[in-house]
Amino acid sequence: MTMVEWFIFFLAIQVIHFLGTWKLYIKAGRKAWEAIIPIYNGIVLMKILKRPSWWIILLFIPIINLLMFPVIWVETIRSFGKYKSIHSFLVVLTLGFYIYYLNYVENVTYVEDRSLKSRTELGEWVSSIVFAIIAATIVHTYFMQPYTIPTSSLEKSLLIGDFLFVSKFHYGARTPMTTVAAPMVHDSLPFTKMKSYLKKPQLPYFRIPGFENIKRNEIVVFNWPVDTVRFFRDHSNIHVDKPIDKKSNYVKRCVAIPGDSLEIRDGYIFINGERTVLPDRAKIQYMHKVITNGQQLNGTTLSRYNITEGSFQGDFYMLNLTDENAAKLSKNPIVTSITKLIEPKGNYSKSIFPHNSQYPWSIDNYGPIYIPEAGKTVELNTKSLPFYKQIIEVYENNNLTVNGDEIFINGKQATSYTFKQDYYWMMGDNRHNSEDARYWGYVPFDHVVGKPVFIWFSWDSNADGIANKIRWERVFTTVHGTGEPVSYLYYFLGALALWFGYSSFRKRKNKED
Repeated sequence: MTMVEWFIFFLAIQVIHFLGTWKLYIKAGRKAWEAIIPIYNGIVLMKILKRPSWWIILLFIPIINLLMFPVIWVETIRSFGKYKSIHSFLVVLTLGFYIYYLNYVENVTYVEDRSLKSRTELGEWVSSIVFAIIAATIVHTYFMQPYTIPTSSLEKSLLIGDFLFVSKFHYGARTPMTTVAAPMVHDSLPFTKMKSYLKKPQLPYFRIPGFENIKRNEIVVFNWPVDTVRFFRDHSNIHVDKPIDKKSNYVKRCVAIPGDSLEIRDGYIFINGERTVLPDRAKIQYMHKVITNGQQLNGTTLSRYNITEGSFQGDFYMLNLTDENAAKLSKNPIVTSITKLIEPKGNYSKSIFPHNSQYPWSIDNYGPIYIPEAGKTVELNTKSLPFYKQIIEVYENNNLTVNGDEIFINGKQATSYTFKQDYYWMMGDNRHNSEDARYWGYVPFDHVVGKPVFIWFSWDSNADGIANKIRWERVFTTVHGTGEPVSYLYYFLGALALWFGYSSFRKRKNKED
């Protein structure tokens, strides 16, 4: 929906509210006209309901308002003496239109001294649960979101089974674009294959200002740009066009930021002509062919070299190794040779971005490629178009047509294009086992979810052959930073013990007084 359409919708809601409540406003000692003035009518209604005025804010927050509207409906009928469960059921079932019946048909009386406490234990429980969900949804949407690492694309930095807290406020929280959705779930309802949202209506993209920009080589969570796609990674042929905020969540390392020129040479990243310097916690892995003297590399040996991915191919091993681990393993007496498997340029692959035969690049020898920056203009021709076609058409919503060598944007011939937003290049540290930007291209800033900051739990389902093992050394560690991660679990437990001890002491002291 456009802003004009949303404005018309907002005015329609005001009219519906006025028609269904103006008599009730009068019975509550207010004026009829107070029921139609936008926002002011809500403030007056909160006074009638004897509820805080800030509840009005919650009615304008997507997803939260879906929970608040039924609360307001029930509070309204209770303010006019309708306390029974059947009345609450009717007002929710009729989407609030039961209030019309009270307004025009039934001669109800305003309860001036209404108790705000629920009359039944069930009602108290429902009220508590609703507001707990509202509070949790606000935190989840605007402050901190839990996330689980599902793949090994950032292996050694982030492991499968790491449970993260992702900060929404570092880069700025993105307000929901999907207005009708289940709270605190992503694109599907738990334990089902049902979508958790309705595609329409949609709000325009808006982001609350953050306090830092995405830095080169930071780990970032984002919505997978090309996920228009597959539910549940079932790799079926079922295609579902998803809203931006309901596309699958991915986590990668941002190796290039807007304005950079990126190139990959024999697996190493070069930014603006210089080889990039990665944080010391980043452990880049490549697939290696390892040949031994006939003896096998057992699990103990692989564990000693911190090797977690690989397979035996009959007469050699295919192992995912960092350069450091490859150098150490090469000194093992049973190893006769180690070869890093680097794919050269020259063989065109449709799977490699920009998916055009003019650019026969590989995952290990790639580019150079420009990372678009908001406000910057690039030349547009048949040679550059493969890089920017998806940006122009999909991410920035233009009508693009090509007639021979002529390019038309929104019906006008174009020889250049100016970008409307920033773009980023996201890659996994596990270079040969990562579905990243080398396959699908740029990540728009409006797809950025947040910055992972903290590992609060880590679960290894197959560590050293032992199933279901907690990685205690990773619990309560930071994602970014330098040096070996330090667990703050014992500090937290100590602070918790002090708090409970102090609380117990204070209660005992109060009783004695």
